[in-house]
Amino acid sequence: MSDSFVGIDVSKATLDVAVIPSNEETSVPNSEAGCRYLIAIFSSIKPKLIVLEATGGLQNLVAAMLIAEGFPVAIINPRQLRDFAKATGKLAKTDRIDAKTIARFGEAIKPEPRPFKDEDNQGLTALMTRRRQIIDMITAEKNRLGSSHVSVKKDIKETIAWLEKRLAEIDKELSKNIRQNKVWHGKVEILTTCKGIGPVVSTTLVCSLPELGTLNRHQISALVGVCPFNRDSGKMRGKRTIFGGRATVRAMLYMATLSAIRSNVAIKDFYDRLTKAGKLHKVAMVACMRKLLTILNSMLKNMSPWDPNRMQHP
Repeated sequence: MSDSFVGIDVSKATLDVAVIPSNEETSVPNSEAGCRYLIAIFSSIKPKLIVLEATGGLQNLVAAMLIAEGFPVAIINPRQLRDFAKATGKLAKTDRIDAKTIARFGEAIKPEPRPFKDEDNQGLTALMTRRRQIIDMITAEKNRLGSSHVSVKKDIKETIAWLEKRLAEIDKELSKNIRQNKVWHGKVEILTTCKGIGPVVSTTLVCSLPELGTLNRHQISALVGVCPFNRDSGKMRGKRTIFGGRATVRAMLYMATLSAIRSNVAIKDFYDRLTKAGKLHKVAMVACMRKLLTILNSMLKNMSPWDPNRMQHP
């Protein structure tokens, strides 16, 4: 393995590639043929790390093919890259400049390569994404219904009924996919033993947070974005705030925590203790989200169901 770092700027049509410290650059189509060409190049270079920016799924093909060949690939959050570019004074923006910036980010930060989701997991993630889209469409149609003219109310109601039918069909397909995969099924069964965690939340955690059960409590909290960060400077002590993380997982965890503070004794007692101590609802909720996530992480790490009589999960 060499000391080379590769940055790939991904667009719908092309893959712009930069290699440092050799400063080699190339551009290939974002297709199987283009990816095979890159694999041939990287096989001779043997880069220490290949870094790509998450671009709404456009990176899936090249990332999957590179990982299948055994290359170390890290997919980073676009916001991280923008902040890095600003910090290093790289204000100009072209695809080739972005590729070189991504490579320099990899060299400076060295993000940890993570295993990419296999085909089945990608399919499950796509179903979950589609489910959220349908829910958003149902909400939008219901909001229109109240203020719409009588001439279109019937059409809106029929659209809502059709969307609700599709939502039920997707839920059935999700359940079927979970049952057919022994690993997923086992994880979902364990997670749903914890009060407050239902099928949708557990499925989201399985497909969108595969690291659950493999990291320590601090790492998993930071990954989801429920770990407060200090905002201090000199004598000033700012409020601790959560930042970044996986928004989809965090949204589901929030809904689960709302349920848990009513039905899960461990979370309810913790929430009551915080609010009685004068903590604001929002602060108490984030703390409960973090505690619930820690519990779920421990359950999957030990592959043990939730025991209501043993609330001292680490």
